[in-house]
Amino acid sequence: MATTPLFTRRQALAVAAASAAMAAPAAWAQGMPLKFGVGLFQPDREKNDATYRPLAQHLSARLGRPVELRTVDSWEGLAKSLANGETDLALMGPWGYVLANHSAGAQVVSTILYEGKPEYFAIIVTHPDSGIKTLADLKGRSFAFGDKGSTSGWLIPTHHFMKLGITEPEKYFRRVLHTKHQAIETQVAAGQLDAGADYNRNRNAMIEQGLIKAERSVVIWQSAPLPNDAFAVSATLHKDAAFVARLQAALAEIGPLLASQPTLLPRSYTGFVARDNRFYKPIRDAGLALGVLKAT
Repeated sequence: MATTPLFTRRQALAVAAASAAMAAPAAWAQGMPLKFGVGLFQPDREKNDATYRPLAQHLSARLGRPVELRTVDSWEGLAKSLANGETDLALMGPWGYVLANHSAGAQVVSTILYEGKPEYFAIIVTHPDSGIKTLADLKGRSFAFGDKGSTSGWLIPTHHFMKLGITEPEKYFRRVLHTKHQAIETQVAAGQLDAGADYNRNRNAMIEQGLIKAERSVVIWQSAPLPNDAFAVSATLHKDAAFVARLQAALAEIGPLLASQPTLLPRSYTGFVARDNRFYKPIRDAGLALGVLKAT
């Protein structure tokens, strides 16, 4: 009988130790840094990191977890990193988001606002010496797309060209290249390219920053309104409804905070608004029409 209490205590200690060991990974996981991927919105990686670091710090403070920022220099690469678990949170272009949603169930939680609006436009630009006045004048000319993860730089103009019967741009244009949005505007304005695809926010920002002159960038086509960049989370994180609610609240705070903390977002960005996957249907429809996405 004397051994029974001792055995019971040992059992209790063993059970407690086992329970602690099982709980430790979960607790550790809760405190692990959140990997925050951001597309290359600025001219270079260093400036991009500096621009979005205040946002990462705000999220870290509100979520109670370290947030590790990293710039991913292609939209396609950012979509893949969110899909394969290298990234937990991402501020990404609409097409990149749709790719990550389609391939791995990533979910948008909020959309960024630009001058108070959750939408923007794809555009096609030329320079004033090109002689190009309409899209019909582009045949046989040099043309630049963005990378194939870009909404305005590739998906939407390619979809529009398809509707015009231009199904093989490489044969329709004299020369085709894929490069970054800033490079497209710079090279078109300099007359090194006849035309290229971009988006109105980038063109406006480059003009404001003195990177190109407005008179050297002529818009010859503009799309219907497109949903702005998505703030998305991995499929795993999205299952945590409480976390998603905290994240959306942290993002919603940013708009009012900009008056006292203007560096939280780049100039002209005015906050976030909660949105779900339905908001990105126009992008998904274009991907399906091009056959890049397969209907499920």
